[in-house]
Amino acid sequence: MLKPMLKPMKIVAAVALMAFVGTVSAQTVGIGTTKGGATAQVSAGIAKIVSQYSGLQMRPQPMGGTQQYISTVNVGELEFGIANMMQTYMAFTGTGVSQGEKAENLRLVATMMVFTTGILVPKNSDIKTPLGYKGKRIPNGYDSSPLFHHLWSASLANAELGWNDVQKVPIVALPQSFSAFKEGKIDGVIAAVGSGIVSELNASVSGGVRFVNMLNTPEAVARTLKLAPRTYLIEVKPRPNLVGIEAPTYLLAFDYMLWAGKGVTDDVVYKVTKAMYEHEKDLHAISPLWRTHSSKNMAKDQGFPYHPGAIKFYKEVGIWKQG
Repeated sequence: MLKPMLKPMKIVAAVALMAFVGTVSAQTVGIGTTKGGATAQVSAGIAKIVSQYSGLQMRPQPMGGTQQYISTVNVGELEFGIANMMQTYMAFTGTGVSQGEKAENLRLVATMMVFTTGILVPKNSDIKTPLGYKGKRIPNGYDSSPLFHHLWSASLANAELGWNDVQKVPIVALPQSFSAFKEGKIDGVIAAVGSGIVSELNASVSGGVRFVNMLNTPEAVARTLKLAPRTYLIEVKPRPNLVGIEAPTYLLAFDYMLWAGKGVTDDVVYKVTKAMYEHEKDLHAISPLWRTHSSKNMAKDQGFPYHPGAIKFYKEVGIWKQG
């Protein structure tokens, strides 16, 4: 009487075994990320798509800041990392936050979305443009994520202000600045348009939040970009569900980059690149942060070397235009 039940049980066992073997055999790779914020959202999205469609298992590796995993990828202890083009430029050239520490073993994999970032203030704040920062309580330092100190310096320079013109509030990392902003200890905080933290802060701060409109005169732009290389100002217009943008607002924008260590195999990079290229719509569905991402733009010439595995794929699909 038991014999008819053995075959279905064997089938179930076989299917389970095959699933287990498939999981075990899938190569695992890591991608460096931060402990929260927009960067964490982007890396989680990449890991999801790569794990679903490439035959690899990609796992985010949160660290104290982007500078930490830049070094980790550069020495070959982690496969992938992501950063805005400003910080990527500094890593490749050994300037800015990477002063004297050129990351010569990084290789670009993909140009992704355009990140738009700015300074959030409470809606009832009298800060309308960066001119309003004078005398205000501004987060300073960012020892574990120094890029944000540079971004604040650029925002101050937009209005011909410096750190002596504001009240400096010591902040170690971006998550700490969000907490300080919620508690009313600082008057502004850096955030990316469309990121989850903007919605969170909008719900936490009495009356909600809005982005500060940067000055867009040629002189103001020149002062800003001197401290924020490989960025540019763009006008962001109000859209449904775009929190913090109540009127056309000029903010800082930059490409967001995926890169790998020089020693990561061509096959692994090829698979990651292919998964992202073929699943643009899936990436768009993950978060508003991916809204401007385009597969056709992934091989954009940034002036720095791409990984051979990525180049191979881009040539196959006909979007590689570099020499």
